[in-house]
Amino acid sequence: MSQNFFDDHTFVICAYKESPYLEACIRSLRRQTVQSRIIMITSTPNSHIQSIAEKYDIPLTINSGEGGIVQDWNFGYKTAETEYVTIAHQDDVYFKNYTETALSYIRKYKKPLIFFSDYCELRGKQYVTHNRLLTVKRIMLLPLRFPPFYSSIFIRRRILSFGSPICCPSVLYARSNLPKQIFSVGFRSNEDWEAWEKLSRQKGRFLYCPSPLMAHRIHEDSETTAIIADNKRSDEDYIMFSKFWPDVIAKALVKGYAKGQDSNKL
Repeated sequence: MSQNFFDDHTFVICAYKESPYLEACIRSLRRQTVQSRIIMITSTPNSHIQSIAEKYDIPLTINSGEGGIVQDWNFGYKTAETEYVTIAHQDDVYFKNYTETALSYIRKYKKPLIFFSDYCELRGKQYVTHNRLLTVKRIMLLPLRFPPFYSSIFIRRRILSFGSPICCPSVLYARSNLPKQIFSVGFRSNEDWEAWEKLSRQKGRFLYCPSPLMAHRIHEDSETTAIIADNKRSDEDYIMFSKFWPDVIAKALVKGYAKGQDSNKL
């Protein structure tokens, strides 16, 4: 392996419709201090996506089966041919040391399941590093700042029982230690939380870097904003809390959790 190339890692960019932020995502991946393979998949092929893929010489694969967030993520995960995979969200940007840092963790610890990092928000041109939602998530993840807890099933399930503090686009998957399919069809909002809940039961390590290695873009056209608007997220929150708690507690947690959704509004 070249010092500046992580040849067993792929960024899978899931492109959808005509995002004005797609090129910014690609440029952030190209600026990594350690380079990886980059591929792009889409279930909504169009000239915008095609031209950008050609401009940056990125292989583009069409998902001709059922479309949707979960279906595209599973398709992209399956399309990648490397051991390690990061599903890059087209609106987000990755800081230049993401891959280098992930590689350092992967090399240091045995049997990783996933690697993930802290993150900040990108609102317009402003990087937001502190707000209520980010603070709560960082508090929830405090136990995973300590390497002895990386392999603790008990700790990770206690964390997830109060919500999902894991930033989905920051996650790198170690495929040989994971199921062939990560995400379950049927979820629109909590497909990632549901996946972490399943993976939390497995033996292996959740590797967490407490430094922000990426920025998650908040904008009015995002899928998260649309889900909150039609109350779909609260329905799925109840399903997830019910995996950890009795019905009465699950319903109470849903009410409290809904208040945090205001952080996704502009």
